[in-house]
Amino acid sequence: MTSNELPSASDGVLANELLFALAMVAFLLLVVMERIKPYQRYTQKISKESFVTNTTAFLFNNIILTALKASSLFLVAQQFANYGLLSHMDNAPLKWLICFILFDLAIYGWHYASHKFEFLWRFHKIHHSDKSINVSTGFRFHVFDLLLEIVYKCLFVILIGVQAYVVLAIEIIELFFVFFHHANIDIPYESTISKLIITPRLHRVHHSSKRSEHDSNYGIVLSIWDLLFGTRKELIPKKIGLDIIVADNFLQLFFLAFITERHVRRWLHFIPKGRK
Repeated sequence: MTSNELPSASDGVLANELLFALAMVAFLLLVVMERIKPYQRYTQKISKESFVTNTTAFLFNNIILTALKASSLFLVAQQFANYGLLSHMDNAPLKWLICFILFDLAIYGWHYASHKFEFLWRFHKIHHSDKSINVSTGFRFHVFDLLLEIVYKCLFVILIGVQAYVVLAIEIIELFFVFFHHANIDIPYESTISKLIITPRLHRVHHSSKRSEHDSNYGIVLSIWDLLFGTRKELIPKKIGLDIIVADNFLQLFFLAFITERHVRRWLHFIPKGRK
């Protein structure tokens, strides 16, 4: 395939299937690793509720949206591969590497914005509502959070101008790392490895119940962005999840996005307090 050629629609379907297959293989391997040697043991009730709720969210959201995300990014990349910042470069490993770095930076920016803007946080907080952190937490997203991210990624693809199959390859890498850094595992030499990539120990801080702690470590693959922008934190969180926010099943998870912490605190203010 030359730099001026674009993959066919059938290539796009195969790439989409490969994306799904590789993600599922990574998911299953990490589930096994969690069972063999978990980093932290949660109660059976918490573990079961988390896994069931998260996989239900996957069935509702991701089967549809994974196809939508891959196909929409693929189609946008097909249309705009000859435009954008990198369109003048030869379709070679250097271009792929630059695209990957810029894509990872763009997702860092989206993740940061999802914590800082209330409109985005109301959807993204669904991901943080898990009272445990395990590989299935990588499934726990609100459908609107995923839809907004698709639009953002499509705008990025238009701006960069890169071949469709490169975009899908990057999606595979990013998706694997979402599963990897949510896994309830401890890996050897993690403090050294975390200087280059986001590891479970780093991302565990991001799921702390304390806002001052979970507003950190926004990276997906490369850990350099948190170092550069001063958002890196290294500590062991005492508690995972959100204190005010509780969701025990998928329906609660969906409607939770339309109730902000501010609303909850306001309602609690009107509830009479008992004697201390």
